[in-house]
Formats: sequence, structure tokens, C-alpha cells
Amino acid sequence: MNFHFSSARVAEVLLCLAGFASTLVAAQSNLPIAPVRDVTQVLHGVTIHDPYRYMEDVKSPAVQDWLRAQGEVTRQTLDRIDLRDELLKSIQTRSESGGDNINSLVRMPQERIYYLKRPRGEKQFKLMLRVGLTGADKVLVDPDVESLRTGVPHAINYFVPSWDGKHVAYGMSAGGSEDASLYILNVGTLKTVGTAIPRVQEALVSWLPDSKSFTYNQLKKRTSDQAESETFLDSRVMWLKVGQATSRALPVFGPTVTPKLGLAALDVGGLVFSPDSQWMLARTTDTTLPEGLLFIARVGDLGKSTVAWKKIAGYSDKITEIELKGNDLYFMSYIDAPRSRVLKLDLRQPELSRAQVVALPPPDTVLEHFSLNREALVASIREGTSIGVRLYAPGDSSGQSIALPFAGAADAHPDPAHAYKDVLYTLSGWTELPRSFVFDGKHSLEAPLRSKVIGSRLTEVETVEVKAPSHDGTLIPMTLLFKKGLQRDGRNPTLLIGYGAYGFSQTAHYSPSNMVWLEQGGVLAYANVRGSGVHGDDWYKAGFKTTKPNTWKDGVACARYLIKEGYASPRTLAVQGGSAGGIFVGRAVTSAPELFAAAIFSVGMMDTIRSEESANGITNISEFGSTRDAKEFAALLEMSTYHNIIDGTAYPAVMLVHGMNDPRVDVWESGKAAARMQAATSSGKPVLLRLDLQAGHGIGSTATQRYAESADIYSFLLWQMGRAKLRP
Repeated sequence: MNFHFSSARVAEVLLCLAGFASTLVAAQSNLPIAPVRDVTQVLHGVTIHDPYRYMEDVKSPAVQDWLRAQGEVTRQTLDRIDLRDELLKSIQTRSESGGDNINSLVRMPQERIYYLKRPRGEKQFKLMLRVGLTGADKVLVDPDVESLRTGVPHAINYFVPSWDGKHVAYGMSAGGSEDASLYILNVGTLKTVGTAIPRVQEALVSWLPDSKSFTYNQLKKRTSDQAESETFLDSRVMWLKVGQATSRALPVFGPTVTPKLGLAALDVGGLVFSPDSQWMLARTTDTTLPEGLLFIARVGDLGKSTVAWKKIAGYSDKITEIELKGNDLYFMSYIDAPRSRVLKLDLRQPELSRAQVVALPPPDTVLEHFSLNREALVASIREGTSIGVRLYAPGDSSGQSIALPFAGAADAHPDPAHAYKDVLYTLSGWTELPRSFVFDGKHSLEAPLRSKVIGSRLTEVETVEVKAPSHDGTLIPMTLLFKKGLQRDGRNPTLLIGYGAYGFSQTAHYSPSNMVWLEQGGVLAYANVRGSGVHGDDWYKAGFKTTKPNTWKDGVACARYLIKEGYASPRTLAVQGGSAGGIFVGRAVTSAPELFAAAIFSVGMMDTIRSEESANGITNISEFGSTRDAKEFAALLEMSTYHNIIDGTAYPAVMLVHGMNDPRVDVWESGKAAARMQAATSSGKPVLLRLDLQAGHGIGSTATQRYAESADIYSFLLWQMGRAKLRP
């Protein structure tokens, strides 16, 4: 990461800021001290102090200077850790020895398989096409071409192939921003058709059954007087024929387009088509929670002055996934089913009361996702951190599980045209590299999609499932990974990882950087705290809005368990969380700082009182709450790390990691938290702010960026645990 920030300019900034500094001494003397400019606000009778609110103006030259100076000092510090270069080399070697990285596979008619592939040794994922499982790879889109042309990393955010195979729509963005523009590629000529369509951030792109036109959701172009929080309001679904100028795109759905449907400004919509159906669906969400509104109409009515949309479901129906097949709508819902189920509705009589249950999860498991193929419903069934594949034939709501080649988490790849009767899936485990298989009804045969693996499996790893009693007696499931023969003497470098939001759960996966940590004698502890969906909706809602304290209290309980059982001690225990998991890690550290030697706050939500005012903040009200509601405000104040940092507290060493182009959690959240903790801590341990000028939330980061970030995190933790030293 190069900040192009001269030492003279750093000195100038430090001199300027020193005059405004508080009397508290920064944890590390060469870090620039942020001026305190307290802003007070009274909400529901409570006076809120905000000493660094000015940092929310990230474009301010003074804020930019402070952020860059912080990043420069952090970079210089990390580069002095003696193990850092060795860890980076190990992470890169182990990652590349694992072969190609492949994800997002989609099967289409005529044996076409589309996917994203990052070949071994390369930086970024390319959009690929293969005809037949043994066919040759064809590169459709290589974002590195744009990266080389502009000097800024580019990434493919999503892709949607046409049913006939002639075109593929894809979104691409720069610098980790996720601000994708939509492109249409002619698969035969590899030429772009028409011009790029801006502000198509979500993968809400769908081809009509004849593949001659497509719909997409486009965000409005904000005017200079509109707040960032309006970014996702009043988006429109547009319809465009292939080859037409984008100026001829026709708005067909949205709050300002179909006002009689009663859509709210935040109802972000998309249309859904299927090549075997006369129906089209219009579905909305707030981009955060999966449930929303659902309407149907006939495909032939699209473009008419009035489309006879019929509403068939609302938010209260708790529909989280849908798929269209012929005259039938299949949908997943957790209403009256906290572990979810799938139902089928004949759209010729579209009343939800007529829907029939077609898939139920086995006892003590969760039905997480589903898709359809030619003959069956294919479901992903969660049991702890493992995910299995279950097939449901017509009339069999119990289903039959597929025997997996090894224990782990399986990802069944979609067949949106319902063209196949076999199932293509990828399986990965804690110590098993991802491999793809085809289940033919009897056996799983490996699909040759990846290059031959050189050999990178670490065989001497033990995986243990434990349960830690939380503050209220609830048992919190946690998966521990460590090398066999580990001595439980409290001296092991141990990293506790949690998230606990949106119902997302910790899941078995192979990580090359994990293997490097374990090779250092480390322990990894993945906790499915409340707020995750490991036990279904009830578990999720037990760490949601006003129940959110359970999320970090569960984390603290897991930390105490690791210490009590001898895996770690307060001198060797670290905790990490990212994004919404910033609440998990930040509040664990601020409520029980004595338990941890170090912590990593990665692109974290740090100031939940002010998050609501950001572009993405308004979409997260449904997950965390709003300051406009008295009870939710109290919960937001309690879950805000920034507002719970106390002066004179001996905090552990902390590194905050953020990309300057983050569209999901603004970089000012890490900036404000870093400034506040640097001023408050009395431990003398460092509070560092690691910034990447060409990254965002991590989505779209290159392999080089990811390797460097992992090496920085692990070397920082080992330094604070006494396993590494700073070079002079």
C-alpha cells in the first residue's frame, strides 16, 4: 500500500494537529493525535458526546491527512515486525499450491458452465465459460485488463448469462468500491454490446425468456443537495433490449414508477423470469433483510402502459428465497418454521393460503438455501458448521440426503433453466481444499474444474466442537482448530473469531492463511454467537436489535472458556470480527478488555449511533434499529463501540483494518474509533489504523491485497503475544 505521503508532509500534519491534542498521551508516540471537537446531541433525553464527528467528512483535507498519516505510521510499524515477511511468503505459497480458486458456478442449457476463476499465481478472478465439465476454459472477461489500463484494481461483482447463451450481463467496479456498472458481452465475439450502464450495484439483473432483452435495478443519480442516506431510495427497474442505446431503457417497476403498488422508497426491486414460464415476478427487499414484497404478472404485459401486477406476499410472510418454474412459484419462508421450509404455489391461483409444503429440514437442522433442477428440489441443510445437500422429489417433503465425499460444507450450484437432473456442487472442509462433484443420483463423481493441486493440505490438524456457557446459561457452539499434540497450558496464540448478524453463520471452509496460523502453533476458535443462524431464526433474533448484547456477551463467554480450558491466557488470546462483526469484537473488547492481548477490528461497524446517516446505513435499520425509536436508540447506544470506550482503561492492542473505498461501512467508523481508543487507553499498547487506498469492504480485493492483509494481521497478533519482535 503506497500512500504517496512525504515525510515532510507527515511532519507538517503532526505539527498542525499537536496544537489541538488533548492532554492524554497517544498509545504510540509517533501516531498523529486527532483534535477533539466535541459535538453534543440529545436523543430521547440522553446527551450524546461525539468528539470526532468531523471525521465523517472523509473528503475534508484535514481528515484525509490524518487518515493517511495514521496509515503511514501503521505501515512502517507492521513492516518492522520480524515475522511479517516470512508469514506473507508462507501465505502466498500455501495459497498458490492449492491450485485455481473457483467460485460462483452457474449451469446453463447446452452444457454451458459459467464461473469466476482466479488461476493459480494470478491476482484477480476472471469470468469463464466452459462447455461440458471436461471442456476447455474460455476467458470471457478479464478485469486485470482494466486494472492495467487504469492503475486501479477492478473486479467482477456479478454476472447473469442469457438463456440462449449468446450474451452475458456482468457488473464490474474499481478499487473495491462495489459501485458496479453493467455491461453486456457478446459471448461469440467477446465484444461489449452498447455502453456501460452506471449505478447497477446489485445483481438484480434478469433476462426475459426470449433472451432478447433484460431488466436491471438502477440506483438514482443523487443531486448535490441529497444526503448519502438517500443512495438506495427510489431505485428503478429498467427494461432494455440488447443493442439499444441505454437512453431507450424503459422504467417498469419501482416506488416512483409503479406508485399504486404502495412501495416504500427503500423497496429495492428486481424482476424474475424463467424460460419455461409465462409469469414474471417482481420482488423487493431493503437490500439487507431478504424478505420483502412479492408481485406477479404475465411476461407479455411488460411494457404496457399498465401492468396488472398482483401482490401475493408482504414482509410479514417472511419469504426469503424464491424460484419460478412453469406455473409454480417455489419459496422459502420461516413463518411458523424458525428453521425454514419450502412451499409451492400454483400462480394460476396465487393465494398463499393454497401453498403446499414441499421441503422440510430434518430435526435439529436448518434449511438455508434451495434451488430447482429438472426433477427435484435441491436444498442446503445446515448442521452446525457443516452444510449437506438434500434432494426432495415431488411428493417427498422429507427428502433424501446426498452422501458427501468428506465432512464439510457443500454449495449446490444453481441450474436456473432447470436443464439438468444431476447436481453439481462444491465441497470444502476445515482442512480440505474445495473440490467440485456431480451427483448422478447414486454417486458423487469429481468434476475436473480445477487445475491439479500441488499439495497443500495440513494433515495434523484437530477439529473439536465445544459449547461455552454464556452469561444466561445458553450454550454457545464453537469450533476449535489446532495442530495435533497441542498442550493446553495457556501459552498458545489463540484467535477467537465471531460475527453474529443477519443470520449468517460460521461455516466450515478451507483457508490457506488459517493453515499458516496453525503452523505457528496457533489455535483458531470460530464461535456461532447469537445473531448467527446456526440454530435458525430464533437464534438469529436472540442477537438482533434490542437483544444484540447477547452477541458480544456470548463472545466474552467463549473467551473465558478458552482461558479456563487452557487453550489460551489473557497474554495469548486475541479476538477478531469484521463488518457487522465489528459490534461483536468491539464490544467484547470494551466490556472485558482484561481478557485479550490484542484485537482486530476489520471494516467494522464502530459507531452505530451515526451509521444510520451513511449511504448503506439506512438499509441496515431493519437489522440494528433506528435512533428515531427510543428503545432501538438505547440498544444502538449500548452496541456502539465508539460510545463505550472509557478514558483511562487498559485496552489490549488493537488494529483497525479498513479500505478507503468501502461502500458498506464508511471508513470514518474505523477512524473515529481509532482516535477515541488512542486517546483513552492507558495500557501503552498500540492502537493502529491499517488503511488500503485501493480497497473497500474486501469484496473485489486482489490476491496480493488479501495475502498482505492476512500477513499484517497475524504478525501484529504474534508481536503482541510475544512471539515476534520489532526490528530496530
